Amino acid sequence: MATVWRVVESVVALRARIWRSIFHDDSSQTTTQSPTSSNTTPPKPKIQSNTGGLRRLPILKKSSELLYRAQQTTARLEPPTSAKYPNALKRTHKHGAERLTTLIQQLCVPLRDAVKGYRSNLRRLHPFEQVVVDLSARTEENTRGVVMEEVLTEVNEGRKELLEMSKDYIAKLKGCRSARDANDIMLEGEDAIATTFEHLITSPLTALSELQKSLRTTPSVRLECPAVVLVGAPNVGKSSIVRAISSGTPEVNNYPFTTRGMTLGHVEIFWGGEVGGEIVNVQTPHPKQNRPSPKITEEYLLVDRPKKANVNVNEATPSSSNLGGSGSAYAYSQLCQIMDSPGILLRDVKEQRNAMEALTIASMQHLPTAVMYVLDLSGGAGDKCSSVSDQLLLRRQIRQRFPRRPWIDVVAKVDLGIVAGAEEELREVLISEGKKGDEYIMLSLHEDVGVEELKGDVMQMLGEV
Repeated sequence: MATVWRVVESVVALRARIWRSIFHDDSSQTTTQSPTSSNTTPPKPKIQSNTGGLRRLPILKKSSELLYRAQQTTARLEPPTSAKYPNALKRTHKHGAERLTTLIQQLCVPLRDAVKGYRSNLRRLHPFEQVVVDLSARTEENTRGVVMEEVLTEVNEGRKELLEMSKDYIAKLKGCRSARDANDIMLEGEDAIATTFEHLITSPLTALSELQKSLRTTPSVRLECPAVVLVGAPNVGKSSIVRAISSGTPEVNNYPFTTRGMTLGHVEIFWGGEVGGEIVNVQTPHPKQNRPSPKITEEYLLVDRPKKANVNVNEATPSSSNLGGSGSAYAYSQLCQIMDSPGILLRDVKEQRNAMEALTIASMQHLPTAVMYVLDLSGGAGDKCSSVSDQLLLRRQIRQRFPRRPWIDVVAKVDLGIVAGAEEELREVLISEGKKGDEYIMLSLHEDVGVEELKGDVMQMLGEV
């Protein structure tokens, strides 16, 4: 009898454990999945680690295309059958309301999505791209009188007016006493909606499309790729330097403000057999093959670099066998960016800079970059505002604003000569900053002077970004 009771007790205990297990699992699942749980937190919005958000802006169709497609979709609607709606008036009411509703949806939904998409994407842009949008919008406002937010508001208000118009015509249609009158109101409503759409939407939508074209062509800067931005007064030779040391091919002409935008060149650095080892190779990939290397690691970025690099520069795109890994010639490789920027002038601290100058400042302020400050001490920088003393004062301004950026100074166009006393002034500036007086590179691309030294120092500085 005692044995039977022990068996019963064991069964009861086992059943209790099973029920506790089931109850515990259910309660934990309920706690996890319940939307009202106090422990449930909404997912954080995904933070974009790169620029390129401007290319994700909604693609806008022309107003004429939107209207044509909406009318075609509406025309394909079949009227209800007499079997379902024996009364002709009710059939016309039903068919007319469907046509007006379909037409207005085909017109207004794309407009609503465009406005929401623009405002949502603009809020999530990288700070550098926010500056690009502001500068582009400022240019459009100055040249065409187009203000982005006003255009978006105009499109949205036009959409609302179209919706109200469709409601009014549907109400009129349903109040008709004959099928003929209802059909006439339907056709009148479709014509009125199409005319109002062209009047209210065509102009702002066209302006928004033009602005979008310029924004979507903005270069996408990869934040995980180290970058060097070339900074200096107009016409000091920045574009030529980018072309000489990277895959970038910016326009090179002998007039101020040569660079009309931010031009990106690329180089790929190959490191030796251990993390943070010697730079053993540098290659300039073809622009269409620019890509981030998958071999870079956080550990690699934090390792101290050797002071000087042995650089071998090739003009070919590296093969996949050179990207590190088992049996590879190099342990690590990294795609890096060389950024040509518009020239900037010496201005009062409170004076507003033009759009191109603001773009240069934004690249240093919002992107992980090192700075190559380029000077032309020959006295022929192309503008009276770019004299030697002004270039040195501008350098002091920028250095004071960005004191923690890796930095090198380059005196370009030395084959054209140097103004008397200019080097001495530069040395005094460097010494006042606690540097050696000779910590700058004398460069002549025409005579191939200082090019290899510049490449080595640039590649070394990229490892410090």
